[in-house]
Amino acid sequence: MSDAFCSWQNETLLLRIYVQPRASRDEIVGTHGDSLKIRITAPPIEGKANDHLCKFLAKVFGVSRSQITLTAGKQGRHKQFRIERPTHIPTFIPPPS
Repeated sequence: MSDAFCSWQNETLLLRIYVQPRASRDEIVGTHGDSLKIRITAPPIEGKANDHLCKFLAKVFGVSRSQITLTAGKQGRHKQFRIERPTHIPTFIPPPS
């Protein structure tokens, strides 16, 4: 899996995500262009998908919900997130240098 979808600023992970709402389960699928594709079960209505995606990312990266910030893409499928000091880094994410 390419790491073009992420970068580090000190201890903060920056992620570009392509989200697919209304999926049958929450899962990280792989890459989609220069983004990480994630499927979530929540519908894209009234911010429910964004909230659900933030909770999913918190679980995956071992952080509290308050350590995750949606920085771009509030109403689109292409989103950018900041994850402060992740405690669990999946194997497809390069460690900070």
